[in-house]
Amino acid sequence: MVLFRRLLGDVLRTQRVNRGMTLREVSAEARVSLGYISEIERGQKEASSELLASLCAALDMRLSDVLREVSDAVAVEEAALMPTPIPVRVDKRGEVVASAA
Repeated sequence: MVLFRRLLGDVLRTQRVNRGMTLREVSAEARVSLGYISEIERGQKEASSELLASLCAALDMRLSDVLREVSDAVAVEEAALMPTPIPVRVDKRGEVVASAA
C-alpha cells in the first residue's frame, strides 16, 4: 500500500536537506514545532493544508511543486506494486504454456 504521508515526508525532507536547512530553521520559519515537522518528515503524522502551506513557504517552494513531486513518487510506487502479466499461449496439443519472454 502506498502511504501518501510517507512520500510527502520524503519530499519535504529532501527539499529541506537540499536547501541546507535544519529542522530548527524550518521550525522557526514555519512557526511549527520541530518535533511535529520531524514526525511529518518520517511519515508518522499527516500535514494539514495550512501546515503544508507554512512548510512550503519556509522551504521557499510552491505547494504545487511539492504535490507534483509526491504525485510522481506515488506513481512510481504504484507501478512497482502492479502485478507483472505473464504472456500465455496454447501449444498445438491445446496445453497452456507460460512464457517468460
